[in-house]
Amino acid sequence: MGFIIRPLNTGFIPTKPLEYHFHFSCKPFLKGLPEEAVPLPDFTFLIEGGEQLILVDTGMAWTERANKYHHKGSWQTQGVDDIESKLAQVGYKPSDVDMVIFTHLHWDHVFYIEKFTKARFICNKTEWEYAHNPVPLHYKSYERSIIAKDGDEIVAPFDQPDVKERFETVEGECKILPGISVFESFGHCPGHMTVVVETENGPYYCVGDSVFVMGNIDVPQEMADALHYDICPPGRFVDIVASWNTIRDTVRRCEEAGVDPHAHLLLAHDKGLLDYCESYAQWNEGRLPVLGLKE
Repeated sequence: MGFIIRPLNTGFIPTKPLEYHFHFSCKPFLKGLPEEAVPLPDFTFLIEGGEQLILVDTGMAWTERANKYHHKGSWQTQGVDDIESKLAQVGYKPSDVDMVIFTHLHWDHVFYIEKFTKARFICNKTEWEYAHNPVPLHYKSYERSIIAKDGDEIVAPFDQPDVKERFETVEGECKILPGISVFESFGHCPGHMTVVVETENGPYYCVGDSVFVMGNIDVPQEMADALHYDICPPGRFVDIVASWNTIRDTVRRCEEAGVDPHAHLLLAHDKGLLDYCESYAQWNEGRLPVLGLKE
């Protein structure tokens, strides 16, 4: 039996489509995009079925912190959306988790990490190094202490006592456990990585923010003809070349594995996945869906 995956949404972050979801050059070819910010979910992914309980990312901060230091209008319903409550919904506590694999260390992927008292923490070496010495443009993303205001003390979640010492870093493409591997998917940030989970239904790819919305892999024919684009590039990146090549590579991996990227790419901010989870819960007594079982 392979692994199974449960998507856990930890809150909502409003982002403007032509600043985050899509590069501004896509505007003439994407009809009807709103100018205002659109709230997107913030997923983590729980991996069950092996000897260890594994989580990909820990999700976003509580509403006050998210609003004050990150995206205004963000919200996380306490007792419902925070990662501790999400785990409780499927019968676990943070202390039950054996390993957390981080796609990257941006603020909306690393909160409540101190609650995972027994877990190993794994991230990419380049990401770990950059998170501790980013350019000022990214101080907020990595919660560097310099952003503190109103007498607050800011310590990045991954730098808290008894947390920082438990981090392990990896490089390149490597196996974490049998059936769980990672590969570098740079571009959204300097050290992003994707987590590959082998299941009965083929591999699933926890891509974090390397594919920001599913529309990034779908190119309108008019855009392809006019601009020769083979992806619909995202608007949020540190390296557009790396980001572009990462999306190409991720789709290629799906094709080589014989799986549909629209079904097997698990994006951190996928509104379509949220709609599926809500529909599933409506017809299944509030339960969360399970991914990876043979249909």
